[in-house]
Amino acid sequence: MTHTNLGTITEPQLIIPGPALPRWYAVHTRSNFEKRVMADLDAKGIDHFLPVIQETHQWKDRKKAIEVPVFPGYVFARFADRDESRLNVLRSNGVVRILGADGKIEPIPDEEIESIRLLMESRVPFFAYPFLREGARVRVTSGALKELGGILIRFKNRARLVLSVNLLAQSVALEIDIQDVEAI
Repeated sequence: MTHTNLGTITEPQLIIPGPALPRWYAVHTRSNFEKRVMADLDAKGIDHFLPVIQETHQWKDRKKAIEVPVFPGYVFARFADRDESRLNVLRSNGVVRILGADGKIEPIPDEEIESIRLLMESRVPFFAYPFLREGARVRVTSGALKELGGILIRFKNRARLVLSVNLLAQSVALEIDIQDVEAI
């Protein structure tokens, strides 16, 4: 007679997740719909943030100071990542999508939103600046090297522009002021 020791059999435990905590998300809007999306989110009781700056626009007959979004095409919304919350945001007038990857929405760290809030409250002058990653293809916008294109790198806290001849597998680099380049 053989005896098999199966050990102690326990009931499978169900892990019930707690309520999802509200996080900040970037909501992509239709062109020039940022304020409408913000108003719709406000009406639904969804926490939102739309940083704006004042710009003076000139027409033939007049000048006018208007508020424009710091990040055109985006509104930040704070909500728990649940189906009903996502649908509530997505059904807002002018919303295109909630940013993310691989079919999932991606939260923005609270520190990044708080940094933008603090800047807005400080009233310190600032301007929008293109996001340039190391390795990005850029073009020089002013000075003797205007229109020169290359790859942006950083070396010892300095920005460098690398120009390459691929066929030779050779490159040259020069130090450049980061404010004198734009992404291609």
